[in-house]
Amino acid sequence: MHKNIFIPALTDQQRDKLDTLSNADELRFHGLLDYESLVEPETYVFRDLLDRARRELDEFDGSVDGIVAHWDFPTSVLAPILAAERGLPAPTLRSILQCEHKAWSRIEQRKSIPECVPGFAVFDPFDDNALDSIDLSFPFWVKPIKSHSSQLGFEINSAEEFAAALEQIRAEIGRVGDAFDEVLSLVELPPELEGVGGNMCLAEDIITGIQVAPEGTMFNGEYRIHGFFDMRKDAAGHSFDRLDYPAQSVPEDVQQRMIDLTERYLRHVGFDNGCFNTEFMWDEKTGKLSLIEVNTRISQSHSDLFVKVDGTSNHEVAIDIALGVEPRIEPRKGKFRHAAQCHVGYYSDGIVRSVPSADDLARVCEEIPDTVVDIKVRVGDRLSELPNQDGYRTVLATLYIGADDVGGLEKYFDRATELLPFGIDEISE
Repeated sequence: MHKNIFIPALTDQQRDKLDTLSNADELRFHGLLDYESLVEPETYVFRDLLDRARRELDEFDGSVDGIVAHWDFPTSVLAPILAAERGLPAPTLRSILQCEHKAWSRIEQRKSIPECVPGFAVFDPFDDNALDSIDLSFPFWVKPIKSHSSQLGFEINSAEEFAAALEQIRAEIGRVGDAFDEVLSLVELPPELEGVGGNMCLAEDIITGIQVAPEGTMFNGEYRIHGFFDMRKDAAGHSFDRLDYPAQSVPEDVQQRMIDLTERYLRHVGFDNGCFNTEFMWDEKTGKLSLIEVNTRISQSHSDLFVKVDGTSNHEVAIDIALGVEPRIEPRKGKFRHAAQCHVGYYSDGIVRSVPSADDLARVCEEIPDTVVDIKVRVGDRLSELPNQDGYRTVLATLYIGADDVGGLEKYFDRATELLPFGIDEISE
């Protein structure tokens, strides 16, 4: 008897990773809602999405055996709500929100792991005197209480930059913030969060160092880490260039500190029966660790890297938990010792005139075997209007590369970018 697993906004690329699972022949994978509704809309109405998803599950002619999320909001809270309604394993909505609500998360971190929490302040972006409520020195970072893909996040060096950031935040924050308010209404919030809804913002001290992300699971109270990733930024320090697996930049004792801090926080908020990844910054000179954020799901950016190095996707553990099975990944069973997700970025505005052809893509795969190329733009796209960008650059393509060492990853990426021509008609401000 096959088990039916539902995955919101399931894509063809994700289906390919699901085929690597050790028990794939025993499972049937079904999309729940579509990519356009959950990832690309101009605005979200959460209750409408929830009702649509409920109807799809109710109308399915068969058993619903598991629901797995790997996209950010709203999927990250939609899937656990649906799972809980059907008695399937999932974290509580409250524990998820204590990770996803950036202010709530910082408040709870101060209670449980204060040694790694940067200075922060909550502010209302619609307040003309918002800067007066921020007790931080320039430069600092601002971001919405809830966003994804680093959208509407800005480094602020002056009052003028703060004013410019507020202008954009005010115009766009409601896209996610209004729907997040719908979700917040489903739980009882602590007194400290009175009035701190989805259209509020957080200012934080800027932290620097080496960025690393552990990924793991909590299942029936048992905590495990199954992978560490180096998160390498570009020269400007604002955008991610690469994710490398396994991490090489941080010694084992520092990794263990990250493991221990993550566990303390997850247990503090009562997170269980789910997957997570956390992001830390390590200051090599002082030894200080700073927690950036906690994500309550597997990272799909990691999936192909696990396949290349470990032989199976991290969907393995997510689906195990969804089915109530103890999750495990057997390490280092893949074709490569190292793997990386690499971004081809563009740092100006423009109109896409041409993208790599099928022959270009075939040549990349011929010269660099097992490379996956995901072109993110189409001819005619205006770069500044594309969704889910970080505000500093546009991702033209994402590559997933395997190699025997880190030097090989860098060599292969350089060669791949030479083989992937993009034509951009630049637009000056």
